[in-house]
Amino acid sequence: MTHTTISDSISYCTFRVNDLLFGVEVQKVQEVLRSQPTTVVPLSPPVVHGLMNLRGQIVSALSLRERLGVPADGHEDRSMNIVIRSDDGPISILVDEIGDVIRVDESQFEPAPEALQGKQRELTQGAYKLDEGLLLILDTERVIGNG
Repeated sequence: MTHTTISDSISYCTFRVNDLLFGVEVQKVQEVLRSQPTTVVPLSPPVVHGLMNLRGQIVSALSLRERLGVPADGHEDRSMNIVIRSDDGPISILVDEIGDVIRVDESQFEPAPEALQGKQRELTQGAYKLDEGLLLILDTERVIGNG
């Protein structure tokens, strides 16, 4: 068994949307929150779920289901928030379920699988094969930038 050193491994905050397991680099994540009340923004694109008040700071909440083209499941009121650091300030991404923080060996990184199509492929940087399935690495810049 090879030992992974800190320098060649990377930690990801994991979460699920539908049956897909995604990860975002831990250093990009500001915080993780339970479902928060949001204010709907009239005439905003469908991906914009609303605005939320994060300790006095107004933060946009984006629906990752909508962004990925995954149909709504009727449980959006239970969505979890992953607050991502961006150049424009924090942005919340709504996901179905929060997973663990996992550490993977960077050398195991692979291109996005061929089975991913459309928006799901566009928004994925690549993947890691884990014992429990495929960990898709979310391209947060694209998720935030192409609202």
